Amino acid sequence: MRAVVRLITAVAGLIALAVGVLLIVEAIGAWVSPGSGGVLVPWSSAGSALRGLSWQDVATRVAAAVAALLGLILLLAAARAGRSEVRLMDPAPEVTVTTDPRSLARLVGHRVRAEDGVSGASVTADRRRVKVKAHSRFRTLGDLRDRVSKTATSAVGDLPLQRRPRVSVSVSPAKER
Repeated sequence: MRAVVRLITAVAGLIALAVGVLLIVEAIGAWVSPGSGGVLVPWSSAGSALRGLSWQDVATRVAAAVAALLGLILLLAAARAGRSEVRLMDPAPEVTVTTDPRSLARLVGHRVRAEDGVSGASVTADRRRVKVKAHSRFRTLGDLRDRVSKTATSAVGDLPLQRRPRVSVSVSPAKER
């Protein structure tokens, strides 16, 4: 989602830059030769074409609907792009404590990788969910999934989180060589 927001802001910045340069060129052109029709944009013909449009025209309504839809998409993208934080219990009323999901995933990952029989693990986390994908050292799993699940759940449970995220664990056996 952050890539989409960065792309949208880059495009919006380039459009604003182009419009600003166009306005500067047009202002200097109007200052140098007043009464001309414009340097890059023929303002007189554009103005007469726009005066012929009415709010009842289909083209005007379609343009307004497209602009409203584009604005709604931009608002939703901006609302979703906020920094995600995991809230912890506040030690005092005037103190707010947060951590980022990467730190939560790192903590759970260290504990899971320390478990016997685990050759590696990848952990992703957000406010609502912690996903653990562990890899076994052996081809048979036995009770490794249960042990990894208990370890990950206790790692999350040891933290003073305001909301407990759901922990999901998957374990894959070692590949044959």
